Amino acid sequence: MFGLFRKNKLVKIRSPNETTKYGVAATSLKELLKKGSKLLQVPLVGSHICLYEDGTELSEDYFRSLPDNAELVLLAMDERWSGFVCDIGRLLDTDRNSDLLIDAAKGLLSDERSPKIRKLLGELLLHLKDSSETENREDDEDWFQGIDVRFKTKSAYMKYNCESRIRGYMKEVDSYAQIIQKPKLKAEYKKTAESLVMQLKSDKYNGCYFNRTEKELNRLCTKDGWFSCQGAFDQDECIYLHSINPYGNRESRILFSTWNLDHRIEKKRTVIPALVEALQNRKSSNINLDYFYKLLFTRENLKLVHIVCHKKGAHDLLCDKRNMYKWGKRK
Repeated sequence: MFGLFRKNKLVKIRSPNETTKYGVAATSLKELLKKGSKLLQVPLVGSHICLYEDGTELSEDYFRSLPDNAELVLLAMDERWSGFVCDIGRLLDTDRNSDLLIDAAKGLLSDERSPKIRKLLGELLLHLKDSSETENREDDEDWFQGIDVRFKTKSAYMKYNCESRIRGYMKEVDSYAQIIQKPKLKAEYKKTAESLVMQLKSDKYNGCYFNRTEKELNRLCTKDGWFSCQGAFDQDECIYLHSINPYGNRESRILFSTWNLDHRIEKKRTVIPALVEALQNRKSSNINLDYFYKLLFTRENLKLVHIVCHKKGAHDLLCDKRNMYKWGKRK
């Protein structure tokens, strides 16, 4: 009899596959199931209702304790709801070239005043504007803004980008000769540097690292162009899970320039001085050139890291003196 005097509770209900919410008034869970099933065209038998936020299934007692305007999800017999993370999953599965989703994000961004939310929406828009499936200049002119016209494909430019970084490392090796005072030592050092350049030319300055069209073993990215931060020099992986696809849009290409190919054993503090030390009273022909080449220019000692994971302090890692000389040459 007391049920006759129960107050209507107003809630917002939706189906798991739609975002539209409907206001429904009911005095009990049973009544809500009946009204909701009719409204959303869900079979009443086996249907159940969960909280949108965390997926908790409602009972009659729980229903009576709900605040007004609680957000609920009506599910058919075999359907499940894990909370709002289900919506996040659907968003991640959405075609990122969807104009509708991009327009919705832009609309939210134009009305939003919170700096934090504006930042999140801005980053979402950045990743939604993805044209990584295109490769040629004529198919994505925006990506090539500011890039020399000789580059006709994204992969060609990214290869050049990596080559430029490696060339920069070689310039540092060359310039170090200026501070070597002993003429004989300087001469042997220059010979070694010339040999390193020859090896780099043979390997095309390892531009393959940024080229997504290379074989998997030779590149640092996926075939779609995604790069993952490999973590700071003293960590096995990136604790922040940084990733970027510079092939996706111009903004990401520019941001990728802030990522570093970081030497675990430091180039200027450790590797080059160790090379000079190894040449003391030794000829360049006695040096294990391959060992120093790998430390200076290859993935054996280089890690691709997001700027946040680039530790600029001393790495405190040393070269292995056992590997500095060719076999039988070191006393």
